[in-house]
Formats: sequence, C-alpha cells, structure tokens
Amino acid sequence: MKFKDVTLAEIDGVMNAAWQAFLVYRQTTLRQRADLMRRIAGEMEAAGDELIQTAMRETNLPEARLRNERARTMFQLTSYADACETGHWLEVRIDTAVPDKEIPICVNGSADRGAVVVFGASNFPFAYSTAGGDTASAWRQAAR
Repeated sequence: MKFKDVTLAEIDGVMNAAWQAFLVYRQTTLRQRADLMRRIAGEMEAAGDELIQTAMRETNLPEARLRNERARTMFQLTSYADACETGHWLEVRIDTAVPDKEIPICVNGSADRGAVVVFGASNFPFAYSTAGGDTASAWRQAAR
C-alpha cells in the first residue's frame, strides 16, 4: 500500500478547512454533539466486515484484535456522547487553598481550543485514531 506525501500548501488547506469546520461545530448543542458521536459509532458498526478487512490490509493486525478494538472504540464514542449530553464537564470548579497549608488555588474549566490534529497509532487504528477517545474528547470540549 502506498501513501502520498503532501505539500505544506495542502496541509495549510486542510488546517484552514478544519478551522472553518470548528467555527461551525462550536455553535452546535451538546445534544447535537452527542448525536454525532453516536452516529459515528453506528457507522463503524454498519461498515461491518469491510472496515475490518480494510484495517487488516492497512495495519497487518489480526481480525479478532480489530473487532475488539472497534467494539472498544464504539463504546468510547457512546460513553463520551453520554457524558457530553449531561454538560457536567462544562462547570467551572475552583479548589481553594487549604487554610493551614500552602496549596495554591486551582481553577478548572473548559475553553475553545480550535481544530485538533490527531496522529493515529497504527497499532490502534480505531481506538487511538480519528474515531477514538482523544477525538471524542475534543468533540465534547468545543464549548461555547
């Protein structure tokens, strides 16, 4: 299998398109984001054997391993979708210092970051790739 190298101009084009997509995506509701993750999980399942066979050719990993990984990835996507829908992760938390100890104040919250580049691991073509937990987390995080 051969892969084509791309030019810096092509990378810039892809990154600009990703930024434009982010600007639209950040306006979606939590429900819409959750629905997207669930649809992607459903499409992975619907792709059936063709997805598994393609991954086998591209990675040389065994079928059983890829079937398990696809199931894991679909679980990750639906789990993140459930968490996304609740919106609990949007709450800002402030942990104040303990009075008699020198522990600093810690503020935890969510903010837009923009497009995310995911470098997929060839030994985990689903779970740590464009459909895995890192990406699902990024989909969830695009808070308004």
